[in-house]
Amino acid sequence: MTGLDLKKIVRDIREFEGLTRKKPIEDIVRIFENVRSDYQGTIIDFGDDAAVIGIGGDDVILFAADGIWGKITEASPWWAGYSSVLVNVNDISAMGGRPLAMVNILSTDNMDACEQLIKGISDGVKKFSVPMVGGHMHPDTPYTSISVAIIGIAKKDCIIRSDTAQAGDAVIAAYDLDGRLGPNSPYSWDTTSFKDPSQVREMYMVMQKIGEAKIATAGKDISNPGTIGTLGMLCESSKVGAMVDLDRIPVPDSVDLEQWLKVYPATGYVLTAKEENASECIRIFRDAGITAAVIGSINDSRRLEIFNEDSKATVFDFNSDTITGINMDF
Repeated sequence: MTGLDLKKIVRDIREFEGLTRKKPIEDIVRIFENVRSDYQGTIIDFGDDAAVIGIGGDDVILFAADGIWGKITEASPWWAGYSSVLVNVNDISAMGGRPLAMVNILSTDNMDACEQLIKGISDGVKKFSVPMVGGHMHPDTPYTSISVAIIGIAKKDCIIRSDTAQAGDAVIAAYDLDGRLGPNSPYSWDTTSFKDPSQVREMYMVMQKIGEAKIATAGKDISNPGTIGTLGMLCESSKVGAMVDLDRIPVPDSVDLEQWLKVYPATGYVLTAKEENASECIRIFRDAGITAAVIGSINDSRRLEIFNEDSKATVFDFNSDTITGINMDF
């Protein structure tokens, strides 16, 4: 793809609020450093899509929580409630797990917003077939917010981590391109609200199939930082670099690449795999209705670079840059 201004793309990604709002995580996690060694049974804690807790035997518990961006909640309480289910289900499925149940914390003194939030949550539960089993409500706050916590289960040896990519791995981007830009944000891609629950479930369980096949070396669901930002978090935690060919990234016909790179795609993943396993990963995605392609490779430079046929540019140099700054060595 010619005519792209890679320097502008780099600047837009680095200054994108979906990415920069991850920065405070580093200082928060640092407060816990002196107690992390006391955690019993913890296999993965901060820095991945979900924590992994050993319970003895072959199974592990996945535990995650997510709050919905205030701007989205203000724009559409229904969508915030629905999305609170979607993003938490994605956090479990991205690691190769099966979501089991959720609880929520809802805060608002606006009963109309409360009703819309609950309706969105209810519709999300029906769509994703994961129950909301409890929660807590603050009925007297001067703001409206929704946060959800979720548990899931997986086989211990089938977990897809984000800190285990290795030099020489292929980088794969996978998306459900059958979607539409959300009404509340130019960076929200809705792929689920208009689809049958059985189809949605088949898509979000695709990572479990890849995890059980043991053909991915690392992976994450694409979240608010967008495709390149999410890959950056994976590279940061794996202490590696990557080269990404922008021309290979699957993009919907209705969206231009520069916007797509910052979109939260609802059903989207970046993962790494040995070159000999990349085609099998892509086949599993394709069978679930998800478009996937090898978009680059992992190296040991600790720099994430993008290129096309015209030029090349460095997005992050993790020898000096940080996104979350989390050290995942446990």
